[in-house]
Amino acid sequence: MTATHKILVLDDDADWLEACREIFADLPSRPEVRTALSSSRALAMLEAEPFQLLISDLKMPRMDGLQVLSIVHRRFPQLRTVVLSGLEDEEFRARAYALGVDLFWLKPDMQRNSKTFLDCLESLLRQDEESGFRGIQSKSLLDLLQIEGLARSSSVLRITRKSLVAKLWLQNGELIDAEAEGLSGEVALRRILAWKSGAFESLPPEPERPRTIHQPLPTLLLKSAQEMDETPPPFGESFLSDEDQSRRKLSLLARAGAEWVVSAPADRRNEPAALGTGAAKPLAAWIRLATEISKKLGDHMEAGPLLYMAAHGPEKNCLLLPQGKTTFLAAWPAGEDDRPLLEKTKKIIAAWDS
Repeated sequence: MTATHKILVLDDDADWLEACREIFADLPSRPEVRTALSSSRALAMLEAEPFQLLISDLKMPRMDGLQVLSIVHRRFPQLRTVVLSGLEDEEFRARAYALGVDLFWLKPDMQRNSKTFLDCLESLLRQDEESGFRGIQSKSLLDLLQIEGLARSSSVLRITRKSLVAKLWLQNGELIDAEAEGLSGEVALRRILAWKSGAFESLPPEPERPRTIHQPLPTLLLKSAQEMDETPPPFGESFLSDEDQSRRKLSLLARAGAEWVVSAPADRRNEPAALGTGAAKPLAAWIRLATEISKKLGDHMEAGPLLYMAAHGPEKNCLLLPQGKTTFLAAWPAGEDDRPLLEKTKKIIAAWDS
C-alpha cells in the first residue's frame, strides 16, 4: 500500500482553509490535508515533516506568498507548489512562475472549474509531469485539444512551460486564436504544440475575441501532428520585426532551460525585451553599463572586445553574451560550467540567425 500523500494549504483566512480541507480530502488519492494560517507556521511544518504539495495564497501579512515560495524553492526543491490566490495580477502570476511554481489559479476560477483544478492537484501528487500536461496525465496538448473539441467547450487555455506562457481561445469546440512567444494565429499554435510538457489552466471564455484561425480544429491538429518532427521555422517568421526576432531568441533560450532572459539593444531608442522577469529595464541598464565598462577596459588593456561575462551564485549562473547589436543576459540553474552554457547560448542564437 502506498504512503498517504500530504498537502499543506497556506492562507490567512480560516474559513477558506476549512473549505479547502474538505474539498481536497476528496481527491482520488485521499491525501492528508493540513493547514497553516501564517507563513512562519507553514515553513515550520515543512521543516518538521515531509509534504508532497504546498498550496499557497499570495497576499498575507508579514511574509507574503511570493517570499514563502522563494524560500521553499531553495529549501525543498522536490516539493510541488501551487498558488491559489484572489489576486488577478499578471505581474504576480509571472513572478510566481519565475519562482518555479507548478500551477497558478485564481480562487474564483478554481470554484468555477473545481474538477479541472482537482485533476491538476491529483496529477501533481502522483508526480507524473515528466511527460504530458499537468492535470491530464500522460497526454499531449494535441490530446487536450481533441478533448476540448469533442466537448464543444468554450474557454481560454493558458499554458505555461517554465517562463514561457501561451494562450488558446476556444469557442464551441473551435479553436479561434492562439498566442505564444510573440506570435499569434496558426504560427503560434504550431509553436505551442511543439512543447512536450507544461501546466495548463482553464480560464473563462472570451466570446468577443477576434478570430484569426479559421480552419476546423481536426484539420489543424492533423496538420500539426504531421509537422511535429524537427522542422525549420514556418514560412514568414524570417520576416519578423527586430523586436519580434529578439523575443523569439529569448523564448528559445527559455525553452532550453534558462530561468529568465533579457535582451538589451545597443540602440537605446529600442526597448529591451524579457522573459521570466519583470525587471527588463533595470537589467538592460545594467547590461549596457557592464558592456561599456568592459569595452573601455578592453581598449585600455588592448585585450580586444568583450566575448562574454559569467557570474555564479548559489541558485543561478548568469551569462552575459554580446551578439551583434544586441546583448543577452540569461540566468541558468546553478551547477553548469561556463563553457557548456556559453556554447548552448551561442548555438541557440546562431541557429535562429541562420
